[in-house]
Amino acid sequence: MHKHLFSVVIAFCLFGPCFGQSQAQKNQEFDAYTEAGMKSWQMPGMAVVLVKDGQVIFKKAYGVRELGTTNLVNTQTQFACASTTKAMVAVCMGILVDEGKVKWDDPVIKYLPGFHVYDPQVTRELKVRDLFIHNTGVGNADFLWTIMNVSSEEILNKMQLVKPSYSLRSSFIYQNIFYLAAGKVIEKVSGQSWENFIQSRVFKPLGMNNTYPTSKSTPTANLSKPHFKVKGAVKVIEATSADQIGPAGSVHSCIDDMATWVKVMLDSSKYSGGRLLKAQTWAEMFRPQTLIPLEQFYPTMQIIKPNWTSYGLGWFQHDYKGKKINYHTGSLDGEIAINAQMPEEKIGLYVFGNFDHAELRHALVYKAFDLFALGGNRDWNAEFLKLYQGIQATADKADADFVAKRVANTKPSKNLAEYAGKYSNPLYGEALVEVQGSNIKVTLNQVLKAVLSHWHYDTFRGTYERDWNGNALGIFMLNGEGAVEKLNFEGMEFVTGK
Repeated sequence: MHKHLFSVVIAFCLFGPCFGQSQAQKNQEFDAYTEAGMKSWQMPGMAVVLVKDGQVIFKKAYGVRELGTTNLVNTQTQFACASTTKAMVAVCMGILVDEGKVKWDDPVIKYLPGFHVYDPQVTRELKVRDLFIHNTGVGNADFLWTIMNVSSEEILNKMQLVKPSYSLRSSFIYQNIFYLAAGKVIEKVSGQSWENFIQSRVFKPLGMNNTYPTSKSTPTANLSKPHFKVKGAVKVIEATSADQIGPAGSVHSCIDDMATWVKVMLDSSKYSGGRLLKAQTWAEMFRPQTLIPLEQFYPTMQIIKPNWTSYGLGWFQHDYKGKKINYHTGSLDGEIAINAQMPEEKIGLYVFGNFDHAELRHALVYKAFDLFALGGNRDWNAEFLKLYQGIQATADKADADFVAKRVANTKPSKNLAEYAGKYSNPLYGEALVEVQGSNIKVTLNQVLKAVLSHWHYDTFRGTYERDWNGNALGIFMLNGEGAVEKLNFEGMEFVTGK
């Protein structure tokens, strides 16, 4: 054998699939890798699709929709798309841009004159583009929908009370609520609800007939259930609805329809009936819009070690082996998704899962890119599993350290009845404190409930009624006259109405 050719063969066998590996063999390897990964993460069910050069090269459903049943996942099983919805909503805005009805750099107040944020200057300067790229300076405000049962309009109204974490366009903090605002702009410009718009202008043309804009519109006959590990055991939990902030993450779909979505997004938004977006607008979707500090990106980047990280219009981005990757995860309690593409190699994939933050999804991205495009035999799942086990161990240690600092043999300053009552905050709503035997029960906005027992001094600790939410901490504060005045619950401060 020629010396140069021999060295090429050796290198290829060391760093990628050897010559002669058929598509079927690659599929078999990917399939086995996925099944082994599911066992390592204790995943009840998944669905995966891979697209290469405009064709579906792999599609399979795994496991069960609900642990403890024989209800198998199939390619029509409904899962939560969660935040992978964001790219779909960006396409909706892009359609309106192409029609000349809105511009990316139009002021938001042109369409939503009543929408205000804390800083009046930011209110004036905020552009439609900014709603999609997490650069507004307003920090995470998910408490507006996770602990409140209020309308979408009220959520947007409360944004004027959320203090900024940094100045406009100076950095990156992931922000769901501005996608809700983007949905309201779509409604204003199009004259349709965002749900009707995305159904009629995106899902219907693409033939995605088993894709629904909200959880309440999703059929339940073949719906996957969310799962969470609580005290070492995987259990079915109550589903989380993102309908209040729908454009940020409420779409539900199946892997058959996501196969179509992946193909269309890889092929400049083209489909059999035409294209969703003009080529220039499609390219704008994937142009880096915001640079992301590495500490604000996914923990997996500690292992990937990219040279750059950015965010497009509904897509995270980074480099891998000299190629650009666009991707986005979706996460609700007990439910996961990921949509990833490597445009230069014309490869993309979508993964659904029904177990909380099972990062096998990330491993399958890089396994797929290695196996079907770039070469490489690195066991990403083993490395990511070790990484996340380490993250969990760090959290467990922090909790143990907190417990170790508990001051023994203290008593509350007041009788339990004196802590009871209604506490309020213009931003966070209402906290109702009730005595329950020797404990106190805290209810936030009639949505989130926790039972707390005395910890030390005027601090109480316990668990949420939804036990997958973990531990809760409440600290009462007295005024100068010794009366109970405030409650700090998980960092949110409420003032008594007494």
